[in-house]
Amino acid sequence: MTGRVLTRGLRRRHLAMIALGGAIGAGLFVGSGVGIAAAGPGILVSYVLAGALTVLVMRMLGGLSAERPVTGSFAEHARRAFGGWAGLLAGWMYWALLVVSVAAEAIGAARIAHGWWPAVPPWAWVAVFMTVFTAANLTGVRRFGELEFWFAGLKIAAIAGFLLLGVAALAGLVGGFASPGAGHLTGAGGFLPHGWHGVAVGMVAAVFAFGGLETVTIAAAECEDPARAVRTGVRAVMWRVAVCYLGSMAVIVALVPWNAPGVADGPYTAVMERIGVPGAADVMSAVVLVALLSAMNANIYGSSRMLYALVDRGDAPPVLGRVRAGVPHTAVVASAAFGFVSVVLSLLWPRTVFPFLLNSIGAAILIVWALIAGSHLRLRGPSAASLTALAGIGAVLLFMLGDPASRVQLLTTGGWAAALLVWAAVRRRWRTAPGTGPLPSR
Repeated sequence: MTGRVLTRGLRRRHLAMIALGGAIGAGLFVGSGVGIAAAGPGILVSYVLAGALTVLVMRMLGGLSAERPVTGSFAEHARRAFGGWAGLLAGWMYWALLVVSVAAEAIGAARIAHGWWPAVPPWAWVAVFMTVFTAANLTGVRRFGELEFWFAGLKIAAIAGFLLLGVAALAGLVGGFASPGAGHLTGAGGFLPHGWHGVAVGMVAAVFAFGGLETVTIAAAECEDPARAVRTGVRAVMWRVAVCYLGSMAVIVALVPWNAPGVADGPYTAVMERIGVPGAADVMSAVVLVALLSAMNANIYGSSRMLYALVDRGDAPPVLGRVRAGVPHTAVVASAAFGFVSVVLSLLWPRTVFPFLLNSIGAAILIVWALIAGSHLRLRGPSAASLTALAGIGAVLLFMLGDPASRVQLLTTGGWAAALLVWAAVRRRWRTAPGTGPLPSR
């Protein structure tokens, strides 16, 4: 039991931007290049399939959260549906996913800043970024929401500008650039140069990029009207992500050959250089830096709230649930500290420990989504949405198991999940043994 509650200081306009802050990061601006290299123009199919799966999951999560808007969100829904083990698994898996993501985003942001100011070592940039955003998360939820609103707004504006420029180039309205029409969609091996296997690889990359949208239902609990906020927030997130992701992929594969040099490493930069935008590399580096910092900020928030919810259900040490001025300050500090420690590990053992951490959360979002769909099925009864989503998640997991490049991630995440389930079983036996107290409840 935490003994104190969080402040309901967020406004509805903050919610969608908080979720976008976590979801639109390196996965879109940099990681999408890996998907394009695997699927070619077929990446559009990959993102349509991944987007459809995301919409199903978010609609189910939105319905459950509007009915019961709590900080633990899907972890609490899983607990209600299946018991304490499911809540513990969902909560800790998502917390690990977010804090390791914070570390990866801090490292990426530090590399960009170091490239501009080489005299400052990357670790110093990491320290600055982590300190700033930890402080932002400690100052109060409304101030955090306002900061993230403008941060994420800059990302949306940059993507909107990219889309407008891309459409103008395709229409032949950019001087000095001849529109390729649909030539790049069918050339260089056709629309599916690597067949449906490439589409499947691209879909796996797309699914991981969509992870983070769930934060909107976590944040809704800190709004004045949480039930209404979660309904509007989920709808806003879904269409904005569809425009940002699908629109960007369409512009990229239409304007440059999918196998052109530089596309795999930086597809947005490749497009802008092809069109002839002056200083394209620096412009996109600035956009990516903002995206990474925004994602760091949002993920520190999401991880701290999930950790607070775990404490509230007795699944984490009580000391981490202390609240000051309506903010779970110890959960914020602990989550940010783990992210910083992960960065240190990446500097000390870049080829061993940190890759293991990344692999350990590689399939975490799929486990969380499976628990959301399963919770909806159990609490609301079978529906087309829950059954289709579970089938889609199962198909992605089976593909990852059969794909050598994805198998390590799946097995490592599976090992982490198994360890959590063993821990849950041991704790339950210990707490229900004679002479011990009952499990905590609200």
